[in-house]
Amino acid sequence: MDVKTVCLGMLTDGPASGYDLKKEFESSFGHFFAAGYGSIYPALSWLADNGLVSCEEIAQDGKPDRKLYRINEAGRQFLLEALKNTQPCHKVRSEFLATMCFAHLMEGEDIQAVLDHRLSEISRYRELFRNIEQEGMCDWTEGAKFVLGFGKTVAAAMETYIKENRHTLATESTAKSATG
Repeated sequence: MDVKTVCLGMLTDGPASGYDLKKEFESSFGHFFAAGYGSIYPALSWLADNGLVSCEEIAQDGKPDRKLYRINEAGRQFLLEALKNTQPCHKVRSEFLATMCFAHLMEGEDIQAVLDHRLSEISRYRELFRNIEQEGMCDWTEGAKFVLGFGKTVAAAMETYIKENRHTLATESTAKSATG
């Protein structure tokens, strides 16, 4: 699923600006689907150009006009067709894991700093999950609750794995230093 399709899905909750969608990507989607302004605004432009959303420009004092996007029936049909994909890819693009592939080339303290940073990031995600739950999920769809639970489980598993296995990387780095 691409950014365009996710934006359409978000717009089923109601009209939103690119800024609103960016905030949604950072909060609700941040732990599994990253998108920045550089992909959101071109996606919205493409959706509008292809007649899948309408765009209302709202004048603002001293600022550029605010563009408010609404999904239309063609966009809803496009989204529903995309959701029929029964084999969605589960990609993981992780700079952290790519870095760890080359841990044997790193100094021990750098490895530990990377691991500490990752644990800190996981802690921030877990705090985000707690905040989401505290805000109340009574109006959430079962799918949204599933995604939250999945994210919590993955975060807990990552944290456990790093804590239980970080010593193996320190050993590898020490071995590199002895032979290097």
